[in-house]
Formats: sequence, structure tokens, C-alpha cells
Amino acid sequence: MSEANQSVSSSSLTSEELAAIEDEDVLNKMLDNAKDFEERRMIRAALRDLLKRKIDKRKEERGSRQEDLRQQGLSKGGSTTGGAINTGRGSMNQQPSTNKGTGSSSAFTPFNRTAGSPAVTSPPKSPSAAVPNAKNVKQMLLDWCRAKTEPYEGVDIQNFSSSWKDGIAFCALVHRFFPDAFEYSILNPNKPKENFQLAFSTAERLAGCPPLLDADDLVRMKEPDWKCVYTYIQEFYRSLVEKGLVKTKKRL
Repeated sequence: MSEANQSVSSSSLTSEELAAIEDEDVLNKMLDNAKDFEERRMIRAALRDLLKRKIDKRKEERGSRQEDLRQQGLSKGGSTTGGAINTGRGSMNQQPSTNKGTGSSSAFTPFNRTAGSPAVTSPPKSPSAAVPNAKNVKQMLLDWCRAKTEPYEGVDIQNFSSSWKDGIAFCALVHRFFPDAFEYSILNPNKPKENFQLAFSTAERLAGCPPLLDADDLVRMKEPDWKCVYTYIQEFYRSLVEKGLVKTKKRL
């Protein structure tokens, strides 16, 4: 996008011309400078379309990479070890490393996918694994986050650190339970501070979840501290349970 095009006022552009702009920053600057409702509406529509195109492209590229990984796994003898999560964001690892003694990949599943709540759907055979340890709870909470954000494009939760650094994952998780609180489709991953503030303030206002994380601290980090993110997600989960938005027999 040339400097000349960047300086053009959005009020002089048609919807088709706005849709041809491929730079999010240009559209965001136009939105900041918009003077009337109709002008802002046109820019938001163009921004939503641009984000959707980028998300679709990332999804297509991710699907291609996942297919390559699947083919590589098949070529090595059909082993799926280590690939249960990589074959799809919503895939569940059916054989957790903490349950090695069961001898069965289906003996333990950390989620009831219908209800979407962390739960042991089939008790483990090993008596020592009857009470979840800290490692099991952490994995169950991670799987819950992954399952809840599965419908959201642009979110790929693999851990409690780098997967949350642009704030989009926090927004997706909060939006899943409070879909009328804000418009998810127009969020910008290049504005992490705004995303953090939106997610934390909404969670505090609607779920009663205390703002344990600070947006300014998070943006200063290369990657969020996983212990801090893990603690906050635990608190958000408990808040949802207390409000009856998550049904479970055991709190994390």
C-alpha cells in the first residue's frame, strides 16, 4: 500500500475500494479518523472481511501442515504418538503420559465433549491415578481451554504461555461464555494490550473473576509466564462454576 493510498480519506472510498485494502493498520487508522456512523460501518465491514481472509489463509496453511504431519506419522508405521494434538486444534490426547499403566488408549479421557466440562468419563484402572495430581489437573484445564475455543478462528492453544501472548485466546475463552459482551470478529491480534484489557475487564464484570493479570506487564514480556496464565484460567474456571455456567463434580 503506497503512502498516497494510506493518506486517502475513507469517506472518499467506496466499499469495493475499502475491501481492496490489505493492510490492517491502514484500515484501523481510517477507523480512528472516521467522522460519521456510515463511514465507520464501511470500514468495520472491510476490516472484518480482511481478518476473515487472513484467518482462512492461516487455517488452510495449518491444515496443509497437519496433513503433512499425519502422512509422516503413517509413513513411520502408523504411530500416532505425539500427534494426537497436532492433527487438529480440537483433538484430544487419548493416552496421557500420566496414565501409562492403563494399557489402553481409551481408558481415560479428560473431557466430556458433549457437555464441554472437564470430567473423568471413565475411571482409570490404576488405583494410584484415582486422585488427579497437579500434572493431570493442568492437562485437563488445558484441554478444556482448547475444547472451548475450538470454534474460534485464529486461536490454537498448545500451552499456557506463547498461545496466549496476543490476548486473542483470552478473548475467545471469555466470548464463549459471554457472546454478547463484545464482537470477536473485529479483534486485532496486533493489539495485544487492548485484547488483554477487554478479556480481563469482561471476565471481571460478568463472571466476577478478579483481574490477576496486568495487561501492561504481559505486553512487556516476550511470552507470558505460564504459571500466571494457568493461575488466572483456574480462577476464571472457578468463577464460571460458581455462576453455574460450567457443570462439573470437581473444581480445578
